[in-house]
Amino acid sequence: MVNGKVVVVTGAGGGIGRDIALAMASEGAKVVVNDIGASVSGEGSNAGPAQAVVDEIKALGGEAVANTDSVSEAASAGRIIQTALDTFGRIDVVVNNAGILRDRFFHKMSVDEWDAVIKVHLYGAFHVSRAAAPHFKEQGSGNYIHMTSTSGLIGNFGQANYAAAKLGVAALSKSIAVDMEKFNVRSNCIAPFAWSRMIGSIPTDTPEEQARVDRIKQMTPAKIAPLVVCLASDESSYANGQIFAVRNNEIFLMSQPRPVRSVHRSEGWTPESVASHALPALKAMFYPLDRSGDVFTWDPI
Repeated sequence: MVNGKVVVVTGAGGGIGRDIALAMASEGAKVVVNDIGASVSGEGSNAGPAQAVVDEIKALGGEAVANTDSVSEAASAGRIIQTALDTFGRIDVVVNNAGILRDRFFHKMSVDEWDAVIKVHLYGAFHVSRAAAPHFKEQGSGNYIHMTSTSGLIGNFGQANYAAAKLGVAALSKSIAVDMEKFNVRSNCIAPFAWSRMIGSIPTDTPEEQARVDRIKQMTPAKIAPLVVCLASDESSYANGQIFAVRNNEIFLMSQPRPVRSVHRSEGWTPESVASHALPALKAMFYPLDRSGDVFTWDPI
């Protein structure tokens, strides 16, 4: 479905990114496998993971090249795209998958923990996308697929940095879709549910927590790849500015913010009338803040 397309997959040395890279290659794409080989928290570097995936692809008869540049800086992100151009002569698809975690409850989160996660997820998605944009514009085609998360779309404990970044990625994707549609460039998001080292630190101190983890382990990274490949193909040319989710064998189209109810007062509002009329009328539409409501029936990942 993506035969001959040149695809950059960031964070492709393991987990979801690795399976996306393998699936792209199996469907005919030429793949730039980007991964700095860092820990889950973003520390250290190792060229091994990216090269190992390249070796797997080549062993199966595909074409791939490794890249170990960081997505978090503009110059190094530019080198990721340049690797595609130097090796394969063009760039057709960018999959922004690279990410790290530095979980902490908000009232305990340090500035460094905030910055590190924002730089990889949100800045990284911007830098890599921006580096590809001139080439997409010039050739009159291109495709962005970004990984968002229900931690941002819905909310989760102890992940203010990650949630803010991932909701930002969804907004970035929408803006790219609007700005670049006239150049035949598309941008979509996926919120994946899959077991990987990114969520391997979920606590299992109680039977309920262990049961939750056991359920998540059934959701393998390979389950995400088919949707990514399809979105990268010309078969999905009508999909733009959307947010999808994948949970095991289910594919969801996520809602996006729209007005759900309004109240009007011809004479205008005072703080008192807002309290007595507006908020009570709107209260039924409030999303619950606890995890017992329908909004929180999914484990955010």
